[in-house]
Amino acid sequence: MKSVCFYFNIHQPFRLNRYRFFDIGNNHYYFDDFSNDEIITRLAENSYIPMMDTLLEMIKASEGKFRCAISISGTAIEQFQQYVPEVMDRLRQLAATGRVEFLSGTYSHSLASLEDVEEFMREVKSHDDLIEREFNLKTGTFANTELIYDDDIANVIASMGFKSCLTVGAKHVLGWKSPNYVYKSISAPDLKLLLNNDKLSTDIAENFNRQDWDEYPLTADKYMDWIAALPEGEKVVNLFLSMDVFGSFLPASTGIFHFLKALPRFAEERGIEFAMPSEVVAHTEAVDFLSVPYPISDVDEARDVSAWKGNELQNEALDKLYSVAERVALCDDRRLKKDWQYLQSSDHFYYMSTKNMADGASHASFSPYDSPFAAFTNYMNVLADFLVRVQEQYPESIDNEELNSLLLTIRNQASEINSLKKELKSLRTNIAEAEKEPALPVPAPESTPEKKLRGCKSTETINDEQPKKRPGRKPAVNKEPDENRPKKKPGRKPKAKTV
Repeated sequence: MKSVCFYFNIHQPFRLNRYRFFDIGNNHYYFDDFSNDEIITRLAENSYIPMMDTLLEMIKASEGKFRCAISISGTAIEQFQQYVPEVMDRLRQLAATGRVEFLSGTYSHSLASLEDVEEFMREVKSHDDLIEREFNLKTGTFANTELIYDDDIANVIASMGFKSCLTVGAKHVLGWKSPNYVYKSISAPDLKLLLNNDKLSTDIAENFNRQDWDEYPLTADKYMDWIAALPEGEKVVNLFLSMDVFGSFLPASTGIFHFLKALPRFAEERGIEFAMPSEVVAHTEAVDFLSVPYPISDVDEARDVSAWKGNELQNEALDKLYSVAERVALCDDRRLKKDWQYLQSSDHFYYMSTKNMADGASHASFSPYDSPFAAFTNYMNVLADFLVRVQEQYPESIDNEELNSLLLTIRNQASEINSLKKELKSLRTNIAEAEKEPALPVPAPESTPEKKLRGCKSTETINDEQPKKRPGRKPAVNKEPDENRPKKKPGRKPKAKTV
C-alpha cells in the first residue's frame, strides 16, 4: 500500500526596520513591529487559520485516517503568541488529535548548519524545547531550514539522536533513482532519509491555478490517480509545502481547500493511505544509501544553497554575523540573545540575492527592499550596532580561548558557591528540625534500698547522713565582740619606714 506524507512548513521572520548609519550606537531596537503585525495577521486570517481548520476537518471526517506533519520555526511561534494567539489554539488542537507530527528544525530558520556546528545544535535544542513546552510533544524527524542537507550535516543530525531526516529529492543527486523510497545516509547509516517529491509538490504549490498548464484544472481524483499509477515498489510520496501557499498564493476562491478536503476520500478508493513521517520510517525499510557531498536545498532551480550564499554580499554578512557566535552563546543578556536569534533568519540573506531571470524574480517578490544592495546595507547597519553591543560585554582584545578559560573559572566558582549554599541550607534545616523535636524524658533513678552504688552505701543512706539545708540566707560568721577588738586611731596611715 502506498503512503502519502504531507509536510506543511510555517515560518515568518522578524523583519528589520529601516536602520540608518547614524542609528548605530544610538538605537538598539532593530525590528519593524508594524510590518510584522500586519503581515502575520493577514496571513493568519487568509491562510493559517483556514488551513488549520481544513486539516482538523479532514482528520475528523476521515476518522483519523488523514495524517500529516508540520514544521514550524520558533520565530513564527513567537509572532503567533504576540499577534494572533488564536493560531496557537488551533495548533494545539491539531497536536491533541495525535494525527499531526511536529518536526524538529532550527529555531530561527537559520543557516547555522552551513556556518557553525555548535550554534546549529543550540538552535535545534532551543526549537525542540519550545515545541515540547507549547504542544507537549517530542520531535522525532528532522527538517532543516528549506531542507538544507549534505553528508556533513547528516553526521551532526545523527549525533543529536535523530533517526530520520527530510530533505529534497534533487535530480543532480538522485540521478535515475526515484524520490519515492526511503534511503539511508552514506555518512550516517542509522539516519533514514525521506525525500520530497518535487514534481508532485510543485503541481499543487505552483501549477494548481495556472490556466496555461496542460493539466489544468487539477482535481483530487486526478491527483490521486497519478500517485496510484506510480510503480508498485514506490511506496512513499513525500509532499513538502509551505502552509501560506494555501489561502494566500492560492486564494480560497481557487477551490484549493475543497481540493484538499476531497483527497482522503479518493485516496481511500485507490487504496492509498496517509502517514506521519515516524510511521513511514517505522514500517518502511531503506532501499539504498544516498551520498550528498555538497549542500542541497528546496529553493531555486539549482536546488543548492546559492539563494543565501551566492554572492560576496551574502558571504560577508554571514561571516560577520557568525564571527561572534561563541561570544553570544557565553553571554547572559536575554535581549542580546533574542536579537541574535532574529538576525540569523535565512530571509535576511535571501533578500540579498543578485540572481537573475526566474530565480531573481522570486527573490524580488518576497523582499521588502528595493534592491539586494539596499537589503545588504540595512542589514549591515543593524549588524554593526549589534557587534558593538557584543564587544561591550566581551572585548575583542580577549581571544576566545582566554575568554572561555575566564568564564570556566567563574562558573566553577559559582558552582562551588552554590554547592556550599545548599550544604549550609541543609545543615540549618537539620538544626531547625532537631530543635522542634521534644526532648526525650530522663529515666528516674531506682530507689530500691537493696541497690547500692559500687563501694558505697545505698542512695537512701547517703541522703539521710547529709545535713538538710534550711531555706534563707547563709548563717553569719561569728565575730568577736567589739570590746575585745583593738580600736583604730583616727589619722593618716603611718608612713613606711625607710632604710
